[in-house]
Amino acid sequence: MFLTPYFSQDNNRFQFTRQQASHFAKKVAGDFNPIHDEDNKRFCVPGDLLFAVLLTKEGISQKMRFDFSGMVNDGISLSIENKCDKESAVVDQNAKEYLHMSREGEVSQDAAFIEHVVTSYVQFSGMNFPHIMVPLMEEAQMMINCQRPLVIYESMEVEFSRLDLTHPEVEFSGATFDVEGKRGLVTLNFTFKEDGEVVGRGIKRMVASGLKPYDQEAVDDLVERFHARKECFLAEFANAA
Repeated sequence: MFLTPYFSQDNNRFQFTRQQASHFAKKVAGDFNPIHDEDNKRFCVPGDLLFAVLLTKEGISQKMRFDFSGMVNDGISLSIENKCDKESAVVDQNAKEYLHMSREGEVSQDAAFIEHVVTSYVQFSGMNFPHIMVPLMEEAQMMINCQRPLVIYESMEVEFSRLDLTHPEVEFSGATFDVEGKRGLVTLNFTFKEDGEVVGRGIKRMVASGLKPYDQEAVDDLVERFHARKECFLAEFANAA
């Protein structure tokens, strides 16, 4: 399984170390959000990693919705609770729910197909900042707190027209940023394409809190720090290899 380096498993339970979660964010998703840094006091496991593990265990359905309801820290023992044929959830030992999946239609357990969908999606998802978020903030003339940026995964929906696929690729198809006071809802639209044909569509929603009036200098500084952290990590990883 391609996710083996990024989580630990004991029978039906699994958990993440800070290094595993951080390396998934950076190496697989290209996500350099500071909240996924190993030494961050507000550290949390990337929502895309929870999503990836859930799909590898439950398969891909034609129509799926994922709702995120909690932030997972390192060392929390998790399992998948099957509520019924159409619903599953990632829960801890106290039955607290972190990710809920509802689904419809046919199900594929093809490991290569699942890996391709997960990898393509999380690489797109990790591009939220700066490629998508910065133009949205500039257009709305509102921005996240550049000193303590916090954008939380809320939900995601995916629907495939069919599942006899091998290598669907995610393509960005537009985004909106709806601001209400200091809170904003970011909606990303995307399609899955295989051999030039649209075979699926999806929507990802994120909540940005603590919004402030747009400041180009502060945003430029945040983007510069993002690229510096990315280059530093990649250099360290290359040297370690």
